[in-house]
Amino acid sequence: MTVPRAGLDPSVVTEAAAALADENGLAHLSMSTLADRLGVKPPSLYKHVAGLPDLTRRIAALAAAELTEELTDATGGRTGREALAAAARTVRRYVQEHPGRYAATTGSRPADADDPLSSALDQSLSSFVTVLRDYGLDPADEVHALRMLRSMLHGFATLEVSGGFQLGTDVDESFTWMIDFLDRGLRAQASGGGDRADR
Repeated sequence: MTVPRAGLDPSVVTEAAAALADENGLAHLSMSTLADRLGVKPPSLYKHVAGLPDLTRRIAALAAAELTEELTDATGGRTGREALAAAARTVRRYVQEHPGRYAATTGSRPADADDPLSSALDQSLSSFVTVLRDYGLDPADEVHALRMLRSMLHGFATLEVSGGFQLGTDVDESFTWMIDFLDRGLRAQASGGGDRADR
């Protein structure tokens, strides 16, 4: 299905590209396939985006903004394990529904400090920081906890959508097990139980 040529702008082009990335995979996105979707010749797209790298950054910024909004809605008014579980479910669902645009967030870097992707990624990180802050971690542990949380949620969600879970155990049970594990570990670390012994 194509859309009329009239009314194209960077936002419309980015939305169409994000949809294509979700349908076919980010690796299969090209300026020519996007032009076909929009019913224009490829050179026409360069009036709105600078090329594929620019387009990918725009998709990443869109995805980061969407995920931030969903995380904010899901975790609002919740604390502790409840907020952690809500954030985890949100990431998992977003990756399931938008695998292509999510993939753009992991492979794109802001072109400069003014790139909208920079602020979009910062806001996305802030959503996770808010969830973790309720655990009362030592400030020195916050970055470590943030990296662990993002790594585990990213790893689980991307493995799931790529068909990486082949064992017979129910995947939903594994997901709940992971959330419980994270919750217990964060609580233990905050209470001092996660300190390493002196060597």
